[in-house]
Amino acid sequence: MVLEVMELLKEHLPVTQEPFVLSGDVNTGLVLVDVVNGFCTVGAGNLAPKQHNKQISQMVEESARLARVFCEKKWPIFAFLDSHHPDIPEHPYPPHCIAGTDESKLVPALQWLENEANVTLRCKDCIDGFLGCLEKDGSNIFIDWVKKNQIKNILVLGICTDICVLDFVCSTLSARNRGFLSPLEDVIVYSGGCATYDLPVSVAKTLGDAIAHPQELMHHIGLYMARGRGAKVVSEVSIKPL
Repeated sequence: MVLEVMELLKEHLPVTQEPFVLSGDVNTGLVLVDVVNGFCTVGAGNLAPKQHNKQISQMVEESARLARVFCEKKWPIFAFLDSHHPDIPEHPYPPHCIAGTDESKLVPALQWLENEANVTLRCKDCIDGFLGCLEKDGSNIFIDWVKKNQIKNILVLGICTDICVLDFVCSTLSARNRGFLSPLEDVIVYSGGCATYDLPVSVAKTLGDAIAHPQELMHHIGLYMARGRGAKVVSEVSIKPL
């Protein structure tokens, strides 16, 4: 039944994807959204996977692979870390990624990024990372990063495809369209480098007012919505040979 629904969804809501080749010819920044223990490491918290999850594991692997490439080439990386004050809940979700805990830290495969000079880390206490970059003086850390590095493309990976990734992408595209993010041109979402969580209907029914969230379906919808807002969705990312 699930496979039939997915086939129907892809038929009526197709997401056109092409390969993407990274090169030094165009200034490209890598944006990693919430690749933290609280969302990715098995058993790490209320919103972490309960068991090994192929989609999430692939996302982490691709995030680490591309982060290595960007660091080797000294290209800019911006990494969001979901991080919440214990007394300020984020409805409708249960407490998660509390500031100062292991949940809010990068996954083990990415913790080395903390020591890289080309990496900007940003703790955020809301779903939308773009809004989470606003400072009290009205400035925006992400906008400053784009301008400082003269970034024309951003390549976005992370979790969740249909929540934090999508919200960030939509806000960034709106800001670009308003002229706030010059010289940014393209927002590129790597489908194999994104993931979301899985909460089947059968499980959701046992959790009171929980909303079902089938992983493959919501991942596809997240990509479809991002493309509909103007992002480019790519199927793979390779490196242009020298």
